[in-house]
Amino acid sequence: MSEYILGIETSCDETAVAIVKNGKEIVANVVASQIESHKRFGGVVPEIASRHHVEQITMVLEEAFKETEMTIDDIDAVAVTEGPGLVGALLVGVNAAKALAFAHQKPLIGVHHIAGHIYANRLVKEFSFPLLALVVSGGHTELVLMKDHGDFEIIGGETRDDAAGEAYDKVARTLKLPYPGGPKIDQLAQEGNMVIDFPRAWLEEGSFDFSFSGLKSAVINTLHNAKQRGEEFRQEDIATSFQASVVDVLVEKTYLAAKHYQVKQVIVAGGVAANKGLRAAMEAKFKKSKPELLFPPISLCTDNAAMIAAAGSVAFKQGHRADWDLNANPGLSMEKYSQRMMSCD
Repeated sequence: MSEYILGIETSCDETAVAIVKNGKEIVANVVASQIESHKRFGGVVPEIASRHHVEQITMVLEEAFKETEMTIDDIDAVAVTEGPGLVGALLVGVNAAKALAFAHQKPLIGVHHIAGHIYANRLVKEFSFPLLALVVSGGHTELVLMKDHGDFEIIGGETRDDAAGEAYDKVARTLKLPYPGGPKIDQLAQEGNMVIDFPRAWLEEGSFDFSFSGLKSAVINTLHNAKQRGEEFRQEDIATSFQASVVDVLVEKTYLAAKHYQVKQVIVAGGVAANKGLRAAMEAKFKKSKPELLFPPISLCTDNAAMIAAAGSVAFKQGHRADWDLNANPGLSMEKYSQRMMSCD
């Protein structure tokens, strides 16, 4: 018998609703973007994001059901991002999910945003455990080991300062690139030359941690000093040099961790998973290696609700159910979420 999970995602600046069948098949996936609203500010303004979610959530829900000609009666459970994210934005999604689930007496499931990004890959291919996930987004850069569904262990791969996506955004602003800057840097990097050997933060031997603050500062200082001397660098060359430094560290640390833990799959998740430079470097590095390399399609790299429904499907099967006092949890840790998931077995 088929199982249909409705997913709701409002953790940042995308209002998204999706319906996923049996945890692997997208039936509907509707996303309302707010990029144009935030572009003039050079980044996401939390209050504006929350207001847009309030305006759009009902319309996006209706569109998802309209696309499929389904009704809430066809849904087995409602999954929603409870954290981490912007608290005001999260509250819109959580309250919409609670109202919908309560009114129609459907099970309610809280999902960790990063778990959703990881499970976007299961919409492409079934997982083989143990697997290693490289999560790269605006607020997160970490390596997550999974030995089973719902079992997330951060293997010392947390970001010590700036996440990779955050460094991209800050460098993009320094280069006066329009928001969002990450995709623009990736585009320019395909056209430039590596003219500066920016630093790579390998940290202490054996560490799988990441650090991009020093790289970000090196780029900003280089541009500032050049301006003081009346020199100029091509944006394309700075983008190429900067991206090479980021990608080298991400790829090498992921490769070493995959060997150390002898995983069967390596998956890449998060918004930066759409980066062409990262994809090409990962594919070249893992071409002849034993672990299978998986990337989600570009449409599932950025925030969407299909990934939340996919992760929610696993939680549903494991017996997890949220209470009606479910609340937005902007600081929800992966460790606590994993403990909760595994306690349901």
